[in-house]
Amino acid sequence: LPWGPLTAAIQTTLADEAAGRVQAPERWVLPVAPGTSWFLMPAWLAPEAGDLAAIKLITYAAANAQRGLPAILGDVLVMRASTGERLALLDGPTVTARRTAAVSLLAVQRLAAQPAGPLLIIGTGVQALSHLQALSEGAGVREVWVRGRTPQRSRDFIAQAQGQVREGVVLQPADDLDAALQRCPLVVTATPAAAPCLEGPLRSDAFVAAIGACTPAMIELAPPLTRQLAATGRVVIDSAAARHEAGDLLGAGIDTTGLPTLGEVLAGPATAQGGAVLFKSCGAALWDLAAARCAVAALNSR
Repeated sequence: LPWGPLTAAIQTTLADEAAGRVQAPERWVLPVAPGTSWFLMPAWLAPEAGDLAAIKLITYAAANAQRGLPAILGDVLVMRASTGERLALLDGPTVTARRTAAVSLLAVQRLAAQPAGPLLIIGTGVQALSHLQALSEGAGVREVWVRGRTPQRSRDFIAQAQGQVREGVVLQPADDLDAALQRCPLVVTATPAAAPCLEGPLRSDAFVAAIGACTPAMIELAPPLTRQLAATGRVVIDSAAARHEAGDLLGAGIDTTGLPTLGEVLAGPATAQGGAVLFKSCGAALWDLAAARCAVAALNSR
């Protein structure tokens, strides 16, 4: 799932959705144990668009960090839609990490006033690393500040990430969060979303990708900041389901009815708008289907 082909697959899949060639029901979230939920996400293409189906079953357990396990575990099953033949079995956490970051990359490329950064990442988990990789390779980011739950977490993440990003990317701990926010026009929040991690103030040209809070009960942005972004800037959601899933927006009392999706923005003219941008991403089966298309194309090219 390299970034270039993956973002291209996402764009193609969005175009197919707009043309009625994709079915992607909203995901089912099922509590299977205290603090642990299943996320079941199916999507499929019409025969003329590729005859492909994918279904992801992942388990999200926020307490897995204390157990020495990843928070997300599971798989993506890829099939030929017309026959049910299995074409691939993909690792669910890998697909989730890379397709989420690729969607954010597309949003940065289209919506950010300063797509090359500098970048502030709040969080030190898998999504923090995948966004670092995607934005450094796909948007040209070279200066990155990292804010972890503690200063040591920031430094541990930097030490881990140094060998996993392209040469020339400089990583530094954001011990002074206010200073980092004033320096960085790009901000990614990728936390467990148990409490707000970002209160501002932000730069007037800021682009915030909030990707940690993916259910109505989760929140990463302080509600006053979310309301300010909605009032003076622009809010774009990754999919229509975010209208009733995005805890950041719902918790701030934002009317989500008319918020544009990324697909609608990409289909429209590239018009400049002033003010900061909030890109709220909750995830969708459409992105897993795009990753499946990318993986199957790579397998078929061998």
